[in-house]
Amino acid sequence: MAASTSPPSAESFWADAERHLVRYGGEFTREIIDRAAGSFLFTADGRKILDFTSGQMSALLGHSHPSIVATVQRQVAALDHLYSGMLSRPVVDLARRLAGTLPAPLEKALLLTTGAESNEAAIRMAKLVTGKHEIISFARSWHGMTQAAASATYSTGRKGYGPAAPGNFAIPVPNAYRPDFTTDDGSLDWSRQLDFAFDLIDAQSTGSLAACLVEPILSSGGIIEPPPGYFAALREKCRERDMLLILDEAQTGLCRTGTWYAFERDGVVPDILTLSKTLGAGLPLAAVVTSAEIEQEAHKRGFLFFTTHVADPLVAAVGNTVLDVLIDDKLDERARSLGAFLRDGLADIADRHTVVGDVRGRGMLAGLELVVDRETKRTSDELGARVTRRCLELGLHTNIVQLPGMGGVMRIAPPLTATEDELSLGLTILDQAIGDAGAGL
Repeated sequence: MAASTSPPSAESFWADAERHLVRYGGEFTREIIDRAAGSFLFTADGRKILDFTSGQMSALLGHSHPSIVATVQRQVAALDHLYSGMLSRPVVDLARRLAGTLPAPLEKALLLTTGAESNEAAIRMAKLVTGKHEIISFARSWHGMTQAAASATYSTGRKGYGPAAPGNFAIPVPNAYRPDFTTDDGSLDWSRQLDFAFDLIDAQSTGSLAACLVEPILSSGGIIEPPPGYFAALREKCRERDMLLILDEAQTGLCRTGTWYAFERDGVVPDILTLSKTLGAGLPLAAVVTSAEIEQEAHKRGFLFFTTHVADPLVAAVGNTVLDVLIDDKLDERARSLGAFLRDGLADIADRHTVVGDVRGRGMLAGLELVVDRETKRTSDELGARVTRRCLELGLHTNIVQLPGMGGVMRIAPPLTATEDELSLGLTILDQAIGDAGAGL
């Protein structure tokens, strides 16, 4: 059949989508996205939408950044893909340069495609090196949809798929806004919570604890940031049990939180670090970074993670360009200053709307939790859905997390290249959307 010379109508587009696409996570946003540039998406019918989620929390430098476009065009014409056992300069350069952004002993990198794949490889490496198989992660975690990563994911997606990998355990999330263990003044007693969690882990473990896989800031869990001191204590729990600590910085790595890596706040260096989303700035690039000692032990034991797109030169070249832009434009500093501007704007919104229960996050990763009642922190799924719909109607794309026992949490992660004017526009729309939605309660 000859190809059509003109794009199908919107009605035809959605009919084709409904007939031929597998739905993979709720309903599709009813907008046909035609192109994107900088902080904005442009629809087929001419609408301009401010992207407050950087795509899938990935477009760290905005959409179609000129340097990324130039790199893709140049590299795809020269060397795009290789047999997985072959190496190219972009791959070795990126591994070396990543090591240069990280503290010792993190210096050995495996370049992959997605966050799930990097977590899969990290778990596989940890199991092989320790000779054990049990994995601990947060009860509201998201680490991916492949087998080992999905087995360590507790925020959603566990029902109906049969047994998870054996030996996976969840520990409670230290959520300061909704504390479960409290001090005399009602604040979160995270130390007692952590002790309780590991008492339960020890009771359930068969003596085969391999690793703890956690996010420095839980994003899909509702932008929850464990308090200072927590990760140092968690690392000590791991050391006491000869476990490895794996940090998943898919969304927090590479300057988004105002430092190159979120773990820098805590002075804790993981045994294995996983990166994805932000590393490719929207293209499929991920990495596992570990020490020479762990890599040597894994290699000695026959570590195998041979994939079609491991160490691909095209996306590795993109990763090098991402590092260039982050360094040249000092985007860590920019994330701190823009993050403070964003946080102040969200605090102003909270002052004006009683349905805003909490504002939290770090740098250019922020969360705004919606509640029906500030005193009881009672939630309403409908409120969050209304705010999200109204934002889109007004020209702002945001993402909301709605998990059992939590309010709707707006996840806000604009590109680090956004301007204050663009942030102001997003805040103005969000302010109006919350007001409009709250008025209907």
